[in-house]
Amino acid sequence: MRFLNEPTTDLTYSDLFLVPSRSDVTSRLDVDLAADDGTGSAIPLVAANMTAVTGKRMAETMARRGGLGVLPQDVPLDVIRDVAAWIKGRHPVLETPVTLAPTDTVIDALHLMGKRPHGAVVVVDAAGAVTGVVRAADCEGQDRFASLASVLRHQPLVLDAGMLGTGTLTGGPAADAAGAAQSLRRAFEAMDAAGTDYAPVQQDGVLAGVLTRKGALRSTIYRPSLDEDGKLKVAAAVGINGDVAGRAAELLAAGVNVLVLDTAHGHQQKMFDALAAVKGLNPGVPVVAGNVVTGEATRELIEAGADIVKVGVGPGAMCTTRMMTAVGRPQFSAVLECSAAARDAGGRVWADGGVRYPRDVALALAAGASQVMIGSWFAGTHESPGDLQLDAGGRQYKESFGMASARAVQNRNQREGAFEKDRKALFEEGISTSRMYVDPVRPGVEDLLDMITAGLRSSMSYAGAADLAAFRERAVAGIQSAAGYEEGRPVPQSW
Repeated sequence: MRFLNEPTTDLTYSDLFLVPSRSDVTSRLDVDLAADDGTGSAIPLVAANMTAVTGKRMAETMARRGGLGVLPQDVPLDVIRDVAAWIKGRHPVLETPVTLAPTDTVIDALHLMGKRPHGAVVVVDAAGAVTGVVRAADCEGQDRFASLASVLRHQPLVLDAGMLGTGTLTGGPAADAAGAAQSLRRAFEAMDAAGTDYAPVQQDGVLAGVLTRKGALRSTIYRPSLDEDGKLKVAAAVGINGDVAGRAAELLAAGVNVLVLDTAHGHQQKMFDALAAVKGLNPGVPVVAGNVVTGEATRELIEAGADIVKVGVGPGAMCTTRMMTAVGRPQFSAVLECSAAARDAGGRVWADGGVRYPRDVALALAAGASQVMIGSWFAGTHESPGDLQLDAGGRQYKESFGMASARAVQNRNQREGAFEKDRKALFEEGISTSRMYVDPVRPGVEDLLDMITAGLRSSMSYAGAADLAAFRERAVAGIQSAAGYEEGRPVPQSW
């Protein structure tokens, strides 16, 4: 990256703009978004290890679309094992449906529909065969305790995996890209002809998953993030206190593909001790350590064994660290300095926090990050772990909270006595509750991934960059005033 006007102070994303350059990139679909940090991610986006952001549904969906989800460090090991196994058992293309039996009730279906953006429940019999699909419209005017069998109004389109070919759709070799694309096109055309945007897929008479029209299109653009066994990848966080090596070993045994050593202050002795403990296991997977904001800290962590360093102190929407302590740094400058130091040392950085628009993601990657970690932006989606709630005006939202908030600290220390828990809860550097509204236009994390990657692809094509390495080299940035930033915002109504 080079600057039109050299900065004289630290900058955050809204302080900058990118200018177009001569480009030979004719289509934004021609650019490669794959990360170069050893994680194998096909898109440079990571769902943050926040309790309100990443659970099994988020991790599954992120991996299916080529990204990565990081399970939080507070999750008990037995739960991590179950969740990792569940994620590994998901299909790389077909979505995991909500299923109920014909004898279940309308109220059961209504409670579960909000778990998916498409708002549907597949009704299956005892053998796992599809008997119907129930959507919200089918439940209107029905007794809440009526059986689902009594409200099924039509036999839905059911796709047969065998009829759609042997490409990726049916779990075949990923190398058969042309065959997979044709399978997905046939599935899309079958749904279009039937006038539906949603179809269960059966294999050998048993429900294998579901496909939506958008899902079929997405699977021709996104490449899933798969391990060497063809299973979806998942990452997990480890704290720097307690038996770090023991927990890391358990996570590796559970099949976790990336380990994230996580603490608010990554440039401390406990982090170096934790890195030594984890690297002593010869983990065989990328190890991420953070958080830091200086080149010095980045170099030292990489020299201590970190493959990737997580950059960001205080930019997150749920974080109060800067207001409480004055500690932190404007995120763009932190990423710029740390990424340069990391590459000199043979490592990479993730930009963690502070992104609110696709432009911010593009700037973080242009500054040298290999991936961008997103938290609160993803909290208000159907895939995040929280329950959907309604405000007084009927708008849907989910609760989010910072991982250094009193709420998170209480959860993290639940095995301790009341005195110790309450004493630690006096010290918080995060918001304990915040409403993250579900965008009715983009209710799922896949919708946000579409928006972010579309903006990123266009940004790269403006720079004439075919991949992220070229983007880092070719990007030209300028510093702007607050008025310049405001000028670039869309105007929702006339002035």
